[in-house]
Amino acid sequence: MSKLPDMFDLSERVAIVTGGAGLLGRQFSHTLAEAGASIVVVDIDKDAADAVVASLINNGSQAISVCADITNPKSVHNMVSTVLETYRRVDILVNSAAMDPKFDPEHLELGTKGIGSFEDFPLETWKAALNVNLTGMFLTCQAVVSPMLEQKKGVIINIASIYGVVGPDQRLYQEQGKQTHYKPVYYTVTKAGVLGLTKYLATYYAGKNIRVNALTPGGIYNGHDDSFIQAYGSRSVLGRMAAEDEMNGALLFLASDASSYMTGANLVIDGGWTAW
Repeated sequence: MSKLPDMFDLSERVAIVTGGAGLLGRQFSHTLAEAGASIVVVDIDKDAADAVVASLINNGSQAISVCADITNPKSVHNMVSTVLETYRRVDILVNSAAMDPKFDPEHLELGTKGIGSFEDFPLETWKAALNVNLTGMFLTCQAVVSPMLEQKKGVIINIASIYGVVGPDQRLYQEQGKQTHYKPVYYTVTKAGVLGLTKYLATYYAGKNIRVNALTPGGIYNGHDDSFIQAYGSRSVLGRMAAEDEMNGALLFLASDASSYMTGANLVIDGGWTAW
């Protein structure tokens, strides 16, 4: 039987983190690096990815950045080729890149019924979100699984959301005396799709020693105003939003041998939101 610290040790493993310069991506990159992995920070924002890599290297970790557009098959395959040329293997893929209206306010178009309203939600934004949140994840998994099959081992972690499990409580986004906001339709639909993709891949690669799981965070504080924090806390069993580092333990568990008997699952870290 392995000793507990050894189960979480990622030494000599290579981890790709898409959206690696984002709120959670940065956290995940540092977490995996602290466990001993070499990190590939993938992001469409090269400067931001370089900054994360500089921080990792300053902490004594091995890391490179790759600027890639996950919606572009050629860009994705070039990214994986760069990883293989550098490290000769890919052990872990964390699919963290996504369009989220909290982090991408330019995608919150104003409709006649309010910002993000379903009745007149822009088709262009719907298509763009599907392209990033689902097609991008599909393309990345497709490109990474080939070296994993050759290695006869691999781990894929897809980042979902509680809004892929339950519908958004739209009351959280509406304040008296202010323009009406809605959590847009694409977020729930694409995050539910992430869970479907996770189960599909886990069962498709049955017997291949490739484990595929989803990590579903609850709401994570990122500069929200006081009224939203209070409203969100009233819906959470723990009475608050998550801090940005509170997904790290779950992420490491899924990435490491500590979860060796786990695949096709959805690990929900939501402060009890979905327990009501």
